[in-house]
Amino acid sequence: MKIGYTIVRLLLGGLFLFSSVVVLFGLVQEPEITGNLKTFNDGMKASGYLLTLIKGTELVCAIAFLSGRFVPLASVVISPIVVNIFFVHLMIAQDGLPVGIFVVVANAFIAYYNRSAYKPLLVPVYKG
Repeated sequence: MKIGYTIVRLLLGGLFLFSSVVVLFGLVQEPEITGNLKTFNDGMKASGYLLTLIKGTELVCAIAFLSGRFVPLASVVISPIVVNIFFVHLMIAQDGLPVGIFVVVANAFIAYYNRSAYKPLLVPVYKG
């Protein structure tokens, strides 16, 4: 299971590293987007900060996944982005659904593998 975990962690880290570096540094010309996906993408760009925040978060989490350090934290931090990737591909751009499914399953596997790191967070604390 450890080899599978390492492979999944590196694949997910590589995917996020590639996607964040390409967008943040404008290395590839953006393909022509139409329809609802264009509206969604234009809205993120129009905010002035959201796309940069998302890609910056992806970059930091990718470095954590690739280095193997702070992986449980990176898995939690990247989770809202992963859920959004999945639902964008499910609802708006179905051609990318395999990628959406991969990032959800991969992040869930990483979180499951590191489940012992989350146990202290799930203990109710009563101060009274």
